[in-house]
Amino acid sequence: MGETARQKTAIVIGAGVGGVSTAARLAKAGFKVTVLEKNEFTGGRCSLIHRDGYRFDQGPSLLLLPRLFHQTFDELGTSIEEEGVELRKCEPNYNIWFGDGERFRLSTDLATMKAEVEKWEGKDGYSRYLAFLQESHRHYELSVDEVLLKNFTSLFSMMRWSFLQHLLALHPFESIWTRASKYFWTERLRRVFTFGSMYMGMSPFDAPGTYSLLQYTELAEGIWYPVGGFHRVVEALVEVGKRLGATYRLNTAVSKIVLSPDGSTATGVEIESGEILEADVIINNSDLVYAYTSLLPPSPYAESLSQRPASCSSISFYWGLTKKVPQLEAHNIFLADEYKESFDSIFKKHLIPSQPSFYINVPSRVDASAAPDGRDSVVVLVPVGHLKPPSSNTDRDTNGSSIASIGNYDDLQKASPAQQPGLNPSEHQDWPAMIALARKTILSTIKARTGADIGPLITTEVTNDPNAWKARFNLDRGAILGLSHSFFNVLCFRPSTKARRPGTLDGVIGGGSLGTIAQVLEDAVRVHGRRHVQRLYMVGASAHPGTGVPICLAGGRLVAEQVLEDYDIEIPWRGADSSPAEGHLDRIDKPVWLDSWQQWLLVVVGIALLPWLYVLWSAKAYV
Repeated sequence: MGETARQKTAIVIGAGVGGVSTAARLAKAGFKVTVLEKNEFTGGRCSLIHRDGYRFDQGPSLLLLPRLFHQTFDELGTSIEEEGVELRKCEPNYNIWFGDGERFRLSTDLATMKAEVEKWEGKDGYSRYLAFLQESHRHYELSVDEVLLKNFTSLFSMMRWSFLQHLLALHPFESIWTRASKYFWTERLRRVFTFGSMYMGMSPFDAPGTYSLLQYTELAEGIWYPVGGFHRVVEALVEVGKRLGATYRLNTAVSKIVLSPDGSTATGVEIESGEILEADVIINNSDLVYAYTSLLPPSPYAESLSQRPASCSSISFYWGLTKKVPQLEAHNIFLADEYKESFDSIFKKHLIPSQPSFYINVPSRVDASAAPDGRDSVVVLVPVGHLKPPSSNTDRDTNGSSIASIGNYDDLQKASPAQQPGLNPSEHQDWPAMIALARKTILSTIKARTGADIGPLITTEVTNDPNAWKARFNLDRGAILGLSHSFFNVLCFRPSTKARRPGTLDGVIGGGSLGTIAQVLEDAVRVHGRRHVQRLYMVGASAHPGTGVPICLAGGRLVAEQVLEDYDIEIPWRGADSSPAEGHLDRIDKPVWLDSWQQWLLVVVGIALLPWLYVLWSAKAYV
């Protein structure tokens, strides 16, 4: 059989969301796909924990941007419903609990939001809320169409007019906090409409204003939960891929990506047993920084990636309770009184904050199968700084005493060293003591704000800390959301979906923003064949377009299309138009006159110019 007729082969490293969606798409396009996963389960951080009849989502528990989920299944020739996945809408979206005893209910229901907003900001506040929705709607639509579903392979990708004409409308040079402050005039509501930047692993004081799209999708499209746990979505994608011919090998860790002698081309992978598997295409869905530093040969580029700003980590608690706690809804946010200081301690100083903001999910509130009858399962996510390398003073407080003594304190604030708003999350800390202290702080905060004393109700308990995230999922620095989404870590500055070959400027300026800019400028002029490792692609949280389950689904689409374009293979999901036929009642007839102030201004200017135009016309006629 000739080479042109031979079935192309692909190996996917890692069965996270990006990996399983890419595998299914390539299988649909005719590739023979093998997925290798180091753990005994699929989904990566989107996996489940089962204990004593309780079920917990290990990672994500919010299904946002449903459009990207439905699009993925639709383009694979099926639907979420056909795959047996039931999505339930959570109402309200959140209860947000403040330290002064007040709470705010976030909802997709406009009547609820009108009452909530006007309670704090009066009648005009609701008008400003609607204006905020309008702006965040633009951010959402433009970001999906021009960023998430488009690849940025080089600096020239940012020169596309379709992108540039909307750049300022995306407010990338202002923070979410700055944009929200234009619409919300109380500190309380500014906090309510900005905490969502935590989903991107960033402080609202640093995250680009573009990311208000997250608030929009929650407020306009709602928060959804898959019955059976978030892993049901991943499980469905795995089953679709298998039907299309993809093969999964669990408990199979990859130890090396095999390259050609000159390092220009990926030819296969070596698994821990020593077996070498060859393929036409290698898709890496393991943590991107881990892949460059541990699966590929050492290079200054890999070193620079490990120095880039990373997202936060977390201490996560998974609690099975002996009875239901009605004070807690499905999704609950507890915001620190010292809001900015708490975020700064996490995202700038990379600490376990002395006053944490944290998120509580009660999956049994929306899906009774998550816990035994009459009981609740509870997940608590406490964002903390990512792991830092050990140093001479990392493991000791300012008095020189061992941090292990933190277990003697009642809360994180008392245990924090003087002049430092938190504790250092290094790999060599006494993590059991830190977890115990965080537990005390969380339980006391819940009791003080809601009146619910859930400590005595905990009968089952599992925890994850930054070390656990790093060990179980090979996450660089234990950062649960990969690389940060600061300006010089997105678009063409974010690691490309096609693996990059080291350049001559790597490491010359360092690993900060200047180093990243130098790499991008060099790549813009490098010959395409020398810029990338051929046949090796990157998908997942730290690659373009970024972190989050729906974003990784978009990344899987980009990578699959890039592979097919490189092999000149038809992309099966392009060109299909599933929209209903247009009838005469559905034709768009846009009014010419919109009664806007701009149109009135044009009328006034036109009337003012008429005499002058008449004079000019008369003078020309006379001449």
